[in-house]
Amino acid sequence: MRLHHLSFAALAAGLIALATTVQADTTTITDITGRKVEVETPVQRVILGEGRQIFFAAVLDTEDPFGRVVGWRDDFMKADLDGYNAYKEIYPQIDEIPTFGGMKDGTFDIEQAVSLSPDVIIMNLEAKAANEEAGYIEKLNAVGIPLVYVDFRERPMENTAASMEIIGELFGKSERAAEFNTFYREQMARVTDVIDSHPDLERPLVFMERAGGYSEDCCMSFGDENFGKMVELAGGNNLASDFIPGTFGTVNPEQIVASDPDQVVVTGANWEMYVPGGDWVGVGAGADLDVARKKLAHLMERPAFTGSKATQTGEVHAIWHQFYNSPYQFVAVQQLAKWFHPDLFKDLDPNATFAELHERFLPVAYKPGYFVSVK
Repeated sequence: MRLHHLSFAALAAGLIALATTVQADTTTITDITGRKVEVETPVQRVILGEGRQIFFAAVLDTEDPFGRVVGWRDDFMKADLDGYNAYKEIYPQIDEIPTFGGMKDGTFDIEQAVSLSPDVIIMNLEAKAANEEAGYIEKLNAVGIPLVYVDFRERPMENTAASMEIIGELFGKSERAAEFNTFYREQMARVTDVIDSHPDLERPLVFMERAGGYSEDCCMSFGDENFGKMVELAGGNNLASDFIPGTFGTVNPEQIVASDPDQVVVTGANWEMYVPGGDWVGVGAGADLDVARKKLAHLMERPAFTGSKATQTGEVHAIWHQFYNSPYQFVAVQQLAKWFHPDLFKDLDPNATFAELHERFLPVAYKPGYFVSVK
């Protein structure tokens, strides 16, 4: 009887192993650039081309967001220390995940990638030019490692839903991706439906400063895409669109003075590991908003802003920088709309929206601290 039980267990184990093998299918994935890539799905071992890609991985693998991650860039901790620590509280093993250099700066190590035996490498679209220049795609193909591009930064309003679908297909979590995309559209519509119903809306002139205080330079901003597009969707006029032809660029201080923005929004995060003690505004998970407010006010003492309408009326705000590189942009759009048109959106609560996102889709608890205003 005992032997029969063991044989049955061994047979069951064999059947499970066989079923697992059968379940892995060769799938042709069309990535965000239109490339056709053959991948064995669902993938079990993933290299994330950026640590902050955990923002989408956690939406799909909420129970175990690091379960598939065998390697990543080390930028999550550096670019969003508060967010990293929120995950580390629950998943201390994230400190042990192997890190590697970037394709964009030419420090990516193919041999290291091979040693991690990934089923796929997921890369952000902006790495594409550097990849092609260095011949990384061909080198990875030669060792049987597929690379798939997604985009939450270059054209996020256009590519976020499609990118989530691609990752859902890779992870075998297409239903979960669809559920998230539905939530995304519903939350975005809470702003865009209202704005669309007011065609004669008076739009404030808004200057978005990218990473204000990160360096002494003034002033990085956004063209027609990313936060620039979010400003337009939220019912504002993006000042920098006339001066920056692409997604990212710089507007000189004299131009900001001449344009005289009605509102200024600075992006920030906890960048203590990048610029210790810097002037950046440390908004993010559980941030001290009193400290953030003081630092924001200090940034407005620079010549580009001192006499502007925005500083005189107190319409100066800071928002979490990582909305620009995650599938959570609808939260930013809601908060921008609330700043630009408080009467139209008095019943909209972006904190509640972000809390619901955490409750439904993320493994970490929501800690407010992602937005602040000087007044």
